[in-house]
Amino acid sequence: MSHEQNREPGRGIGGDRPEVPPADRWTRLPSMAPTTPPAAGRAGEGVGAVVPGGLAPLAARVRTTPGWGASGVRVVAPSPLDPGASHDPHGIHRTLREEFPLTYDPLLRAWVLSRYADVATALTDSRLTHGHRPGDPPCARAHVDVDVAALRSVTERTAYVLARRIAERPQADLVADFCHWLPAGTVAAAVGVPYRDMMRLVRGRAAGALAGECGGQIAVREKALASFLGNVLSDPDQIAALRDAPAGLVGRAWAESLRRDPPVQIAVRRTAAEVPVSGGVLPAGAAVALLVGSAGRDPERFREPDRFDPLRDDPGQLTYGSGFCPAVVLAGLEAEYALRALFAAMPRLRLADGFRPVWTGLITWAPRSLIIRPGG
Repeated sequence: MSHEQNREPGRGIGGDRPEVPPADRWTRLPSMAPTTPPAAGRAGEGVGAVVPGGLAPLAARVRTTPGWGASGVRVVAPSPLDPGASHDPHGIHRTLREEFPLTYDPLLRAWVLSRYADVATALTDSRLTHGHRPGDPPCARAHVDVDVAALRSVTERTAYVLARRIAERPQADLVADFCHWLPAGTVAAAVGVPYRDMMRLVRGRAAGALAGECGGQIAVREKALASFLGNVLSDPDQIAALRDAPAGLVGRAWAESLRRDPPVQIAVRRTAAEVPVSGGVLPAGAAVALLVGSAGRDPERFREPDRFDPLRDDPGQLTYGSGFCPAVVLAGLEAEYALRALFAAMPRLRLADGFRPVWTGLITWAPRSLIIRPGG
């Protein structure tokens, strides 16, 4: 098999890929089936190891497990962009974590990391560059003179205005009528953009004035808020527990939603040097896709990882860093006041009969709609 067919292509992902029919998606890929089984590698050259000369062994570069199956069919790693992944990525993530902790993905054009330990390290490791995560130390140092009390005030006011606008309707979609407006509205109010001009201006001048590079996080906060409300409203027990909950408990529920259903499923970095990870060594100068969504459901890190549990004793999320950032502060405030405003304006709020949220997305992840009955 030609090594040229399976060399690492150009830089990683540029954004969500459009859905294409399965046949079209796969016919664009190079063949990954050799005419004979590959010879066993030398001792120490497992999947993903780097051999002299800087080239990964053939098994790693074509996304295969060592050896062949009993039926003679070679096992190939699934891709996070495989058909169907936008609706159910968790099976793919599980296979990658368990069998392919380091693999090269031609669809993503990047090396893929899926385990919590590797993804968490890669997000902050100085040997991986070209990434921006609100709350990381470089981000935190860039923000000064931010009035948190003012952010709290505008978030509360905006949330209550939006909640009252939909309270009298027989039915509403919280994604379209609330989540889409609250993150933009808080930024607009914070920098004095008139409400009528909010959506036209806030993603450019207004967002940049408040948060600089973090201004682009508005769309991320929309999706994170939709997932948070979807997780809470899907469970009557959570509705009861969080209806009048103190800010601390709401904050734990917010962090738990970011873990279970992070708004950004895949983050892209580039290595500045070789980096040892589970399964081998990332080569220098390589694009790396970090599966944040997979890391958040890694059973090696979290007990019952698929369960939404704000009271879990092993919390953790990778969407935001731990340092100060207006985007991170606003996201948490929006989650808190979204619940308070919605339950205050609609005490009997519940999901519409027969409706269950459906999460979807490849690079980003959130419910497309949250159909509610404001009056119960």
